[in-house]
Amino acid sequence: MRAGDRVLTALLSVIVLGFLLGMRHATDPDHVVAVTTIVSQQKSLGRAARTGVLWGIGHTATIFLVGGAIIVLKVQLSAIPARVGLSLEFAVAVMLVVLGLLTLAGGERKVADSTARPLTVGFIHGLAGSAAVATLPQVALIPNPLWAVAYLAVFGVGTIAGMLLITVSIAAPSLVATHRFHGLNRTLRIASGVVSILFGLFLAHRIGFVDGLFTNTPTWTPQ
Repeated sequence: MRAGDRVLTALLSVIVLGFLLGMRHATDPDHVVAVTTIVSQQKSLGRAARTGVLWGIGHTATIFLVGGAIIVLKVQLSAIPARVGLSLEFAVAVMLVVLGLLTLAGGERKVADSTARPLTVGFIHGLAGSAAVATLPQVALIPNPLWAVAYLAVFGVGTIAGMLLITVSIAAPSLVATHRFHGLNRTLRIASGVVSILFGLFLAHRIGFVDGLFTNTPTWTPQ
């Protein structure tokens, strides 16, 4: 096999891996909790799928822009202050609490029809994960910064696909249940809002005190 063919094969392998890792990235617990809180109000699989795609677009836009800048400017992970990384992750915790409160306070139609909400939630999640994704070992193996940025784009497409599958799989059983049991939709909305708040508070405590954002010795491991 010629050298050029080996390089092309290696790059294609990394890109395929990026797509698969992007799909797996969509299953992170905080991602699932956030999108479940929104999807639990959808009235159809089409709307649920739309929510997943919007979340993925917001998430991918941030990772592509911020992560791409990290790659092009050759910013080392060690150069990112621990407090900055933890603050971005803390923003996710705050967002989950706010999302839960909005879900509990908002009307069902207002929650279900929101376009800005999944985009914003995905954007914040992407902001918190940009440094981690941009410094993955797979990215470090790509010598050309433009190819590395392309990897991020493929990673994002995989994330969109993964979140699309997740939202549809979450919405399908809840739609069947709400059609059979009158009033269950409101119960699911309340339950998802409470879970979002509790998980957000859990993350806030872990990031603020266990990881040390609010202490003198913060430690940050991108994930």
